Amino acid sequence: KLAAEFPTEDIFLVTASPVIKAVTNFKQVSKTLEEFDVEEQPSSLLETRYPNIRVIQSGVKQLKNDEHKIYTEDGKEYIYEKLCLCAGAKPNLIVEGNPYVLGIRDTDSAQAFQKNLAQAERIVVVGNGGIALELVYEIQGCEVIWAIKDKAIGNTFFDAGAAEFLLPKLTAESQETPIVCKRTKYTVEGNEEKGRPTGAPDKLGSALGPDWHEGLHLKGSKEFSHKVHIEVLCEVKKIHLQQEFIQLQQTSLTFPKGEKNVEADEVLWPVYVELTNGKIYGCNFIVSATGVVPNVEPFLDGNNFAVGEDGGLKVDKHMHTSLPDVFAAGDICTAAWEPSPVWHQMRLWTQARQMGWYAAKCMAADALGESIDMDFSFELFAHITKFFNYKVVVLGKYNAQGLGSDHELMLRCTKGHEYVKVVMQNGRMMGAVLIGETDLEETFENLILNQMDLSAYGEDLLNPDIDIEDYFD
Repeated sequence: KLAAEFPTEDIFLVTASPVIKAVTNFKQVSKTLEEFDVEEQPSSLLETRYPNIRVIQSGVKQLKNDEHKIYTEDGKEYIYEKLCLCAGAKPNLIVEGNPYVLGIRDTDSAQAFQKNLAQAERIVVVGNGGIALELVYEIQGCEVIWAIKDKAIGNTFFDAGAAEFLLPKLTAESQETPIVCKRTKYTVEGNEEKGRPTGAPDKLGSALGPDWHEGLHLKGSKEFSHKVHIEVLCEVKKIHLQQEFIQLQQTSLTFPKGEKNVEADEVLWPVYVELTNGKIYGCNFIVSATGVVPNVEPFLDGNNFAVGEDGGLKVDKHMHTSLPDVFAAGDICTAAWEPSPVWHQMRLWTQARQMGWYAAKCMAADALGESIDMDFSFELFAHITKFFNYKVVVLGKYNAQGLGSDHELMLRCTKGHEYVKVVMQNGRMMGAVLIGETDLEETFENLILNQMDLSAYGEDLLNPDIDIEDYFD
């Protein structure tokens, strides 16, 4: 976007990674909903397309804003007029530096995970967001103990009702043939051999796109299909290596077969997970899919950034940080403006793309001394994804975020087919969750955006016999 806005200026992209992430197959589904794939491409493609872009492959060591300089790890320095920090976030690992704990956030760590899975008979997955959901659904031939701190699965995206709707898919034998991987991986010569040690958090890859597991052969060493046991309302209390566990003289449990069955495990596992509910399970390794923390490390030193409660760099409604000429976008930043009542920040690919594009517009306006309106994509929270092979659309305050007890929910559910939930407040639609091919996303998007009073329709709003799309067309 910057290269297009300023065709004669030099634009430097400083990245620690040899490849860049590109958005491909972009499709505008509705006013605010967009679908796309994320691909890794060699940076030369970008430089060919925009002759004024230069990609500098090096990590950033330090930012000196008073001098308008960036120092890179390869010992060089670069002077900037305007700077945008888009360093993303890093996995929020449950424990640092343990070889049996894998964080998944980028394509490199997904591959490390796959290598380990081939020999695995049992793994423990910790976390309840999008990556954990997909992972547990895709893994076959391996026992999975899934520890979540909530009552129901997928809490980041759903309520307990949607979780109930999805659960049968976890236990069903999976019939679908794996889809060919759309994301191609470019390795750099000389890099393949060394491989990346599993706990190397300093080497940050870029975040996975929504289809990261496609084409990865997620199959453990056992010959059966899905075998998932969910431990709810618990977190990891402690992780014991095999020796420590033997000294503890505690009992670990086998994979639960029925409700009442609690058997001691005779097998010796490389690592043991003690949960806050008192249960201990042995496993081959632990996947920490417990969210991300903004990657602000190299930039804070010596610079007086305003930082949000979640650790991100605070940005105003023009993506400006608290320092002159420094902007930020994506996972590294914290939206500190007064948001629209039906938008909230979530560290997702869709928002990263929107923020990046909008930040470039803001930098251009700033440089030219022009004023700029807030981008329309921040009017309504809208995200489209796939879970358990169902299309999932979430709109607005889909989990009644911040609405207190002053709201009501309306539901429509056809088992195995669709799940529709709307969040209503004072007769107006504030949010929605749509699972399956409901074809309601555009109608609901409009109803949330124009805040029309729907009290007159009552329960009929979700009546399957009434064609609501035609009604509000």
